[in-house]
Amino acid sequence: MTNLKVVIPGGAGLVGQNLVARLRARGYTNIVVLDKHRKNLEVLRRIQPEVLVEYADLSAPGEWQGRFADAGVVVMLQAQIGGNEYQDFVRNNLDATRNVLDAIHTHGVPYLVHISSSVVESVADDFYTATKKEQERMVLESGVPGPVLRPTLMFGWFDRKHLGWLSRFMQKVPVFPIPGNGRYMRQPLYVGDFCNIIISCIEKQVRSGTYNISGHEKIDYIDIIRAIKAATRAKAMLVRIPYSVFYGLLWTWGLFDRNPPFTTQQLSALIAHDEFEVIDWPGIFGVSCTPFAKAIDETFNDPAYGRVSLEF
Repeated sequence: MTNLKVVIPGGAGLVGQNLVARLRARGYTNIVVLDKHRKNLEVLRRIQPEVLVEYADLSAPGEWQGRFADAGVVVMLQAQIGGNEYQDFVRNNLDATRNVLDAIHTHGVPYLVHISSSVVESVADDFYTATKKEQERMVLESGVPGPVLRPTLMFGWFDRKHLGWLSRFMQKVPVFPIPGNGRYMRQPLYVGDFCNIIISCIEKQVRSGTYNISGHEKIDYIDIIRAIKAATRAKAMLVRIPYSVFYGLLWTWGLFDRNPPFTTQQLSALIAHDEFEVIDWPGIFGVSCTPFAKAIDETFNDPAYGRVSLEF
C-alpha cells in the first residue's frame, strides 16, 4: 500500500497536515497535496519536503486536475469552514467538489474517502451546514466507491481554528470570555484518531456508506477551555459573560474582519444542543480512541508538531 498514489485536495489544513504526517510515518511515498492556502502550503513543504505540494484553486478547473492520473485513492478534504460570505462557501464547498469529482471520473480513480461533517445532521442553519449537506449529496450521487466520514469538532496538531485558535488567544489576553454559563455539550474528536480512521479506510478498502465519527467523550465547552488552559499553562482568567453581549462582540468583530476566527453563526451552532451518534468506530476501523486528556496534552506539547501552527 505504501506505493499507492494518494491525492489530497484541501490537504494543507488541519486534517491534511495530520494525515500527511501519519501517512509518511507509515511509509507512504506517493502523496500529492492540492490547496490554495499559500502560507499553509509552505508549512507543509517545510515539514514534509518529500511530499508533492501544489497550489491549486479547486473552485476553477485547471491543470491541477491532471494530478489525479494514476491515483489509487482521493481523500477529499477541501472545505470552507468559517466566514461571513456565502459565496465563499459555494466556491470552496460546492464548485470545488464538482471539479474534483470531474477529475476523479476523467482519470478513473477507483476509490474516494470523502470528509463530510457531523453538521449534516445538525439542527443548525448556516452557510457551512447548508453547503456541506449539498456537498455530501453530490459525492453520494457521484457513483465513486468509498466511505463518507462525518466527524464532529476536531482538534490536534496544526489546529489554526477551533481549539488551536482559542489556545493562542488565551495566552495573549488576561481575561478569556465564556458565553453564558459555558455548559454546552461537545463531542470533540482527536484528529490523530480521525486520520488513523482515514488510513484504515484506504488500507482496508472500507465499503461505501456514511459513518458518523464522533468523539466518545461528552465534554462541556467550559471544561474544554479549562483543559486547554491547564495544558498550555495559560494565565488568563476565565470569565462568563451574557450570551447576548458575547454575540454582540462577535457581530462587531465581523464588521472589521472578513474572515473572523469565530462568527455569530458558529456561536449559534455552539448552543444548538446537538448530540451526535456515537458508533463503534474503534471496532469498525480497528483504531484506538485516545482519551481526551491525553489527546489535549499531545496536541499542545508534542515536541515535533505541538508548536507548529497554521494561518487562519
